[in-house]
Amino acid sequence: MNNYLWIILVVIILLILAANVRVVPQAHAMVIERLGGYRATWGVGIHFKVPILDRVAKRVLLKEQVVDFPPQPVITKDNVTMQIDTVVFFQITDPKLYAYGVENPIMAIENLTATTLRNIIGDLELDETLTSRETINTKMRASLDIATDPWGIKVNRVELKNIIPPAAIQEAMEKQMKAERERRETILVAEGEKKSAILIAEGKKQSIILDAEASKQAAILKAEAEKEKMIKEAEGQAEAILKVQQANADGIRFLKEAGADSSVLALKSFEAMTKVADGKSTKIIIPSDMQNMASLVTAAAEIAKESK
Repeated sequence: MNNYLWIILVVIILLILAANVRVVPQAHAMVIERLGGYRATWGVGIHFKVPILDRVAKRVLLKEQVVDFPPQPVITKDNVTMQIDTVVFFQITDPKLYAYGVENPIMAIENLTATTLRNIIGDLELDETLTSRETINTKMRASLDIATDPWGIKVNRVELKNIIPPAAIQEAMEKQMKAERERRETILVAEGEKKSAILIAEGKKQSIILDAEASKQAAILKAEAEKEKMIKEAEGQAEAILKVQQANADGIRFLKEAGADSSVLALKSFEAMTKVADGKSTKIIIPSDMQNMASLVTAAAEIAKESK
């Protein structure tokens, strides 16, 4: 009987010890109290608590957490009421402060976010609110981080999820956006027509320039062709005159070699002079040392008979 009692006692002791063994997983922490007062903060690993005296007051998650708060009504500087909902990213850095700093920390962060948002939006007009999200996010994060530091919470980021203005404001904004798009379309069409007109004018200008250049080149080529023609004609006339003179010189030399007298030479000179006139001159000047016309005619007749 005593053996059974000892076995039962040992089993009870083992169960009590097992019930007081705690394993803290990664990214978690436990706040331990002894007789109602703070005792320690357990990190990752295996821990033993004293039965009856110690208890786990709070289990804390050390990962970054995200809280999406519902839309809050806010009023801008120009008295426009809108709905804004926010998303807060936070992380618990001190489990002890988180456990004892504030009751219901999430609700505290939500209320603090709403009041901070109202203060910031109250200094901005509607247009600034819609275009200054980054500025609002930065100001809210800084304010919330300072306020939640005594609670062992670090606010990493705050984002404005939605900004919902009144229906009348939304309608006016849509009309404004439509008018702006139409204005931009008109400007783009006008710019396109302007560029098209400029390109057409440039094309005409280039065509005129090319035509002028072509005409200039054609005139130059024509002038060069005329010049070449005149040069060739002059060269041909010079060559013809040279050949005629050469033939005359050869004839005179032949007459001299044949023993022609002065009358024949005079007649040949007269023929040369008539050829020089070529039917175009109305006057022929006869040198003074030539014999009279009768003697020339007689000599010519005699030469003609001899040739027969």
